[in-house]
Amino acid sequence: MTKVTNVLIVGVGGQGVILASEILTEVATKFGMDAKKSEVHGMAQRGGAVSSHVRFGPKVFSPLIAVGDADILLAFEALEAVRWAHYTNKDSKILANDLRLIPTTAFLSKGTTYPDDPFAELEKSGYHADKIPADQIAKDLGNVRLANTILLGALSKHLDVPEEIWLKTIEARVPKKTIELNREAFQRGRGAL
Repeated sequence: MTKVTNVLIVGVGGQGVILASEILTEVATKFGMDAKKSEVHGMAQRGGAVSSHVRFGPKVFSPLIAVGDADILLAFEALEAVRWAHYTNKDSKILANDLRLIPTTAFLSKGTTYPDDPFAELEKSGYHADKIPADQIAKDLGNVRLANTILLGALSKHLDVPEEIWLKTIEARVPKKTIELNREAFQRGRGAL
């Protein structure tokens, strides 16, 4: 990779956004890139919005992604994809979990409503998101906590990093008894697009 890659990961507290950003940062570092991340835990334990900026490349000077500069927006929840889409541009990819989990911030903000179809809202605003049924795949695998590994698998399809680096990094971060299940979840995520 010769340029800096900007990945914005967003979701709701408890979904594993922070863990996913830590794994991505570690993957980039193991691939020989300079990597930096920054995260906002806004009421994370109470179901509030969570965001994490991850930037990696030959040399990264700041962890923050400017509006319009995200190469990839990875949304763990559909409304968060809508709320953060302005960080993307015409060449960006938006990967969004097909999950409606209303963030606390949507209840607390006056004038904020949850759209009937967040993906239609994105299209209406000129954005396109690849819909990933991560939570349904996780349920099919028997463990809803696998959704973040599934989403990382989908993300990996858009980054030029060997699959084995992803798998070894994930394996080091999950309980030993779930390694095979996480490998399967990662592969299912790669095949979801």
